[in-house]
Amino acid sequence: QFQLVESGGGLVQGGGSLRLSCVVSVSILSAKAMAWYRQAPENERELVARITAGGMTDYADSVKGRFTISKSIALNTVYLEMNKLRPEDSGVYYCAAAIGAYARWGQGTQVTVSS
Repeated sequence: QFQLVESGGGLVQGGGSLRLSCVVSVSILSAKAMAWYRQAPENERELVARITAGGMTDYADSVKGRFTISKSIALNTVYLEMNKLRPEDSGVYYCAAAIGAYARWGQGTQVTVSS
């Protein structure tokens, strides 16, 4: 089993940028996929971005062209670069990983975008 720890959230003005990080306690070299999800109050958790073992990425339509997911195998870390942030991007952002027979979530990091 393994753990994920997110960081980098905070309060930012609309149009600003944030970079989220998710450190995994084991090697991510063999991770089937890693992803970022978000959940706003009274909303369901939604997929924001995903990156596969081979480095292929896909994004929610609402963040395409603004967000970029990447990973560092050397640092066992996945990142989410968020630009041109909007108030509707606010929520708790969760990192998720599927490694071996297990899938895990992090504890989440709050992102708040003011108008």
